[in-house]
Amino acid sequence: MTAAVVAGLLAGYGIAIPVGAVGAYLVAVTARTGWRTGAGAALGVATADGAYALLAVAGGSALVPVLTPVMTPLRWTSAVVLAVLAVRAAWTALAAHRAGGLASRDDGTVLTPVRAYGTFLGITILNPMTVIYFAALVLATGPSAPTTPTDRAAFVLGALAASASWQLLLALGGTLLGRTLTGARGRLTTALASSTLIVVLAVRLVAEG
Repeated sequence: MTAAVVAGLLAGYGIAIPVGAVGAYLVAVTARTGWRTGAGAALGVATADGAYALLAVAGGSALVPVLTPVMTPLRWTSAVVLAVLAVRAAWTALAAHRAGGLASRDDGTVLTPVRAYGTFLGITILNPMTVIYFAALVLATGPSAPTTPTDRAAFVLGALAASASWQLLLALGGTLLGRTLTGARGRLTTALASSTLIVVLAVRLVAEG
């Protein structure tokens, strides 16, 4: 069981640590709205990672041929959603700056922790590479792969804990960034820079496919 937990932790950090468009958007949202909303978003990402880890240990190689035909449209959908969210955030930041309201913790977008959780859960679910990544790791371990219900549960919980800890760390970084940039100009610059980065990473997500 301990080996399964360690394997899950390593797998979870392996998929979570490379910061892509979702991670960049998580930091940006937390900087704009605060820790509670950022934590909700972080847990949404971690829940999706945990769900995909569960699918991987339950389905193994059978999932790969099922997901392969829909990977491209899902990747495009994810990229479009992220790009739209980034443009919307930039537009809202510009409008709030013109109105003189960007110095507050909220840029006018009503995003509660629950809504942030659902939004980031949905965005992350759109990435089928996550389940393929977990399935490949499980299959690569051969005879030592988690096979009993206890070991499979331990693997999934390890992956979930790793993803949650990393995403919460990103949210903490966003919180500190938001507290540092308290001026209207600083918040506007951060909002525009993060939106640009998210769009670039979303385009890269499609290009790498």
